[in-house]
Amino acid sequence: MGVASIARGGVLLAVWAYAAGWSHGRLRRRLAAEGWQRICRGAWAAPGKEVDWKVRATAIQLLRPELVGSHGTAAAVHRIERLGGDEPFDVLDFIVRRASLAHAGEGLRVRSTAHLTDQDCLTRRGLRVTGPARTVGDLIRSCATREEAVVVADSSLSRRTVRGVRREPLVRHGDLAAELAARRPGAVRARAWLRLADAAAGSAAETVARLRMHDANLHPESQPFLHTRSGRALRPDFLFRAAGLAVEIEGFAFHGTRHAHDRDVRRYNDLTDCPAVRRILRFTARDVFHRPEHMIVAIRGALGHLA
Repeated sequence: MGVASIARGGVLLAVWAYAAGWSHGRLRRRLAAEGWQRICRGAWAAPGKEVDWKVRATAIQLLRPELVGSHGTAAAVHRIERLGGDEPFDVLDFIVRRASLAHAGEGLRVRSTAHLTDQDCLTRRGLRVTGPARTVGDLIRSCATREEAVVVADSSLSRRTVRGVRREPLVRHGDLAAELAARRPGAVRARAWLRLADAAAGSAAETVARLRMHDANLHPESQPFLHTRSGRALRPDFLFRAAGLAVEIEGFAFHGTRHAHDRDVRRYNDLTDCPAVRRILRFTARDVFHRPEHMIVAIRGALGHLA
């Protein structure tokens, strides 16, 4: 029996090979000769298989079934947008009920908890992970900044397009509020941050822009429905309705192709044809993240001219 016949989904555990009669030395020589790729201690990927975060997480759960994907790992499974990226390339997060097993190492971070039930977990994309509400709650409770937390909340609450597909909200506000009502470390701060969430947000850049405006005592509508004179419906990112000022946040990930650029130009022209819009300001994600004071000054100036 060859080692390939023992593997499952292109992943091979040493314990499976030993159970099939392979010795340690013979197995090591065969894996090296055939080009198997080491995933972690005791696990290999078939030659040519891409060893991405999902393959690594799968191997770890095969080795240690008691581990449940959580935090960043569960966020990637549920496609929750986070500041700084949406896939856990460097460190995989897991949670376990037994405190003695908590540790970090070899690209692995394991948190222990006394608060994990079967109802908190599900299997999705082949991995056992914490469910949506628990995952979002864990992320918000552990976030270092308000911006990180609200981006996670907005992403999970919104109907937004992910990889070309319009999806339903991952969690309902009531379910997330119930999750954060539990007495856990970071829960008080998390509940305060949840009050700043807005399900209308379309991207992380929009969320951070809204928070920057909030801090400056500027409170536009998010993604309101407007109509052009010809009747076409569209939604600007933000609208100061009394002044007729629309604010658009241009993220490179959304507008970085020729087709998206053409669509963006048409959208801009359509906005100028809306009776509710007198002026449009456009800011890049770089403005939002690195020059927010420039954005605030420009908005204040435009509101002053339109008054």
